[in-house]
Amino acid sequence: MLNSLQAPLLFGLTAAFITTLGLITVSVRGDWSARYSGLFALAAGGMLVSLTLLHIAPEAFELSTRTPIFLMVGFFGGLILHFGVGAAFPESSDRGRAAAITPLAAVAIHSLLDGMIYSVTFAASFSSGVYAAASLMLHEFPEGVIAFAILRRHSFSNREAFIWAFIASAATTPLGVLVATPFMYGLTPDIIGSLFAVSAGLLLYVATGPLMEPLEEEPPLRSLLALSTGVGLAILMALMPLHPHEEEGGHIVPAPHEIQQ
Repeated sequence: MLNSLQAPLLFGLTAAFITTLGLITVSVRGDWSARYSGLFALAAGGMLVSLTLLHIAPEAFELSTRTPIFLMVGFFGGLILHFGVGAAFPESSDRGRAAAITPLAAVAIHSLLDGMIYSVTFAASFSSGVYAAASLMLHEFPEGVIAFAILRRHSFSNREAFIWAFIASAATTPLGVLVATPFMYGLTPDIIGSLFAVSAGLLLYVATGPLMEPLEEEPPLRSLLALSTGVGLAILMALMPLHPHEEEGGHIVPAPHEIQQ
């Protein structure tokens, strides 16, 4: 088990480091990032919608026939969690902070799944794991920025936002590796696809709901520019030629019979 853990954990820690670089980039200008947190949130929303539709959801559809069901589970699960938080903190002075729980949880779940994917793909073959890691790492840097923007948007201080964003978006990736490694031979493509679908649904809810709230506050032109920037960055990442593949053009996640060997 130790040998099977080394490679995915190394890449998981590297992913956490890249995410932390994104956090450091925005946190060193804490006052500035707080002032423009609404625009950061809109850019993050545009990026999340685009990455979900261009990358995460298609991956889920390739792997599982039940993807539409789990997409709905993720989307409406996020909605229920959001309203549940609102019911738990109806008039509290911390209500603004509590509103960050749902979007931050969505980022954390997605980051945790990234770590699990590292374990599963490296279990198939080293080359599959490297291709998967290279592809997934493309969005690690903005993932830290997105988590930080969410927290600053909801009245967290610069230091608090950095700590919680690090836990949600960076530390969860190697944690996913550690959680998945003992069970990686039982994670079939269908299960991975279902998990991807839940993650995609959650992120779509966050991107189209909480992260779009600044549309009512920011000037229309600036809002459009922020959204367009996020969408443009996501498209650029999707077009980069670092995509996982197998020798016969299949998917990075091995077929069930390959996992069991």
